[in-house]
Amino acid sequence: MITHIKTERLVLRGHSLRDFEALHAMWCEPAAYRHITGRPSTREESWSRLLRYLGHWALLGFGYWVLEELSTGTFMGEMGFADYQRDIEPSFDGRPELGWVLATAAHGKGYATEALTAITSWGDAHFGGKETTCMIAPENTASIRVARKIGFLKKLETTYKGEPTLVFYRSPAP
Repeated sequence: MITHIKTERLVLRGHSLRDFEALHAMWCEPAAYRHITGRPSTREESWSRLLRYLGHWALLGFGYWVLEELSTGTFMGEMGFADYQRDIEPSFDGRPELGWVLATAAHGKGYATEALTAITSWGDAHFGGKETTCMIAPENTASIRVARKIGFLKKLETTYKGEPTLVFYRSPAP
């Protein structure tokens, strides 16, 4: 069951079919995909992403949430925990991986920090004391700043799919 989370300015809820067009539009915005995929997503890739998000909740009991602006109901992005079974060295060793992407209209408003603070609190309560991880492109200074704000520490530099990447770990709050 997908937990709904409410913050001061956002509602975090599970994805539904009605989110597909906004999700796809976001994944075609250069500011959204630049540091993640490096190119716009096709409709097919966006559709697979939506199904993957729902599958995480169904199979693992965690996944991604839609960020919806509380005052307007506008789709602002998506974030959450995943297990992508990444082919990366060293392995994430079963650590839930936190990821986030915001629509361009949401950039610079503090929404990432606000929502990720709520999501990491949820994770602390649901992952039985496990460390979590995230990976960020070295040039993505905005996401590195946000990761540090919410308690992630850089663990190592490695490559993923031939590209340099930074791996961060976060211990749960006591």
